[in-house]
Amino acid sequence: MGTRTRIVCGVAAIGLGLTACSGGGGGQAAAPATQGKDTATVAFRTPNWILPISAPGFTQGENDIFSTALYRKLYTYKLDGSSADNIDPQRSLADAPQVSDGGKTLTITLKDNTWSDGKPLTTKDIQFWWDLVTANKDKWASYRPGGFPDNIAAFKVKDEKTFSFTTKKAYNTSWFVGNQLNRIVPIPQHAWDKGDAKTTFAQLTEAAKDPKTYATNPLWQTNSGPWKLSKYVPNGEVELVKQATYSGPDKPKLNKIVLRPFTGDDSEFNVLRAGDIDYGYIPPANLSQQDYLKSKGYTISPWYGWSITYLQLNFNNPKTGALFKQPYLRQALQMLIDQPTISKVIWGGMAAPTCGPVPSKGESCAYSFDPAKAKQLLTDNGWKVAPDGQTTCEGDCGEGIEKGTPLAFTVTSQSGFTATSKMFAEIKSQMAKVGAVLTIKEVPDSVAVTPACKPADAKCSWDMSFFGSQGSWYYPAFASGERLFQTDAPVNLGSYSNPEADKLIEAAQFSSDAQPLTAYNEFLAKDLPVLWMPNPVYQISAYKSGLQGVDPQDPMNLMYFQDWSWKS
Repeated sequence: MGTRTRIVCGVAAIGLGLTACSGGGGGQAAAPATQGKDTATVAFRTPNWILPISAPGFTQGENDIFSTALYRKLYTYKLDGSSADNIDPQRSLADAPQVSDGGKTLTITLKDNTWSDGKPLTTKDIQFWWDLVTANKDKWASYRPGGFPDNIAAFKVKDEKTFSFTTKKAYNTSWFVGNQLNRIVPIPQHAWDKGDAKTTFAQLTEAAKDPKTYATNPLWQTNSGPWKLSKYVPNGEVELVKQATYSGPDKPKLNKIVLRPFTGDDSEFNVLRAGDIDYGYIPPANLSQQDYLKSKGYTISPWYGWSITYLQLNFNNPKTGALFKQPYLRQALQMLIDQPTISKVIWGGMAAPTCGPVPSKGESCAYSFDPAKAKQLLTDNGWKVAPDGQTTCEGDCGEGIEKGTPLAFTVTSQSGFTATSKMFAEIKSQMAKVGAVLTIKEVPDSVAVTPACKPADAKCSWDMSFFGSQGSWYYPAFASGERLFQTDAPVNLGSYSNPEADKLIEAAQFSSDAQPLTAYNEFLAKDLPVLWMPNPVYQISAYKSGLQGVDPQDPMNLMYFQDWSWKS
């Protein structure tokens, strides 16, 4: 896997954007694994989105892994510095782009590949994807105004194998290849096209919202990936079987992958200890049992990713948004989060502090744990601090904050993760020492119930949202913030907005050197668009020692089951 920090070709280059990852909890445990030389059973949260065009509210990591198994992306990335712009030449559907016109035009040539029904994969399938996303971009989770595809001046198809994008400005090529072209997934025009892009998209979206039909709907039988779906139980077990007609070079070595969900850490670990699953994870609370699992024939492997973890703040909440808009208050709250101790004690050393928007080793954070300074900040800004009571505003606490306003928040967090529950219990205890009352509400899917919103929306009542039990955000090959922290960005759930941050994010997209990215990181590390939290490894994986091809685990948070095999 390598270390957490890695620079290739002058840009941060580990990770693939996958939003709000949560691969361990949810669902119900099924019967014990039936291990064999042609099957592997995997602990895996039930995916709930099959259409390879992301939708708001369905951007969880398990959905991307599931979709990628069925539909190949235009480009796959291999972050070992061995190829231009980190493109994986084996798994990708196209050769590396040819750049011309002063960096504005990228010409792409597809390799020879087919759909599962034998039809050739051509530029018609790229055109079809393009037509759907451009006609329905407001319903695409990856869209933000001014970004892809708005930043394209011309999309041209030359022939069945070649097409090109001409951008309105000359971008940093590494940024454009890693953070824009990574969104393209060819889709089967001959099987899905109803003639009108809006009608087709509506029908596909409607079908994708009906998980119980995933395994039977003919729509999903035509795919380009190494696997096909043979069984799908909503909130339950999913089975993938080898696609016999797969045209890629990385043919599956196993015949079947069983994705098995669990209600939480404890239920998963009980099955793992019993040896009834081939690939699972060790919850942080059970790290002391690694030797026992090794004695039962498991290999233990931490899954590192290029990610950050944070606590989302709702700047548009009609009651608490005014509090979050005060820089001093965000600073005080950050100083009450003891990231180093939480990382070491609660996460068992398998986490590191997040210091800013660009992943790092967690050293030299702008705001260290300092309850005394947090208390002073509150006192200096008009708050009557009541340790172990209720702190209230009694002076000039900032614009929009009335006298008598309590310092109280509710965190909407993920259920099913023991370490996360313990972490917030610790944070709640620290905040209570300055009279900040924190209420913890755990739900199965915290992303779904804490959307970006306007103050007048009924759904805008949430204060804080946490979805980082396995990392909040996994970056594309270039760790810039246009999807996270730019004004109106698609995954800017808290509606943070700062013109200076917007300017720095924009600069990172166009410069060929690392300075703008560094400036952006330093500014947001201090401005606190979110509260930075301990960043755990995605998981501590445990897999049967006879299972080959699992390591190295992908730092971009994808899983390539086709590489797996059993020792003979």
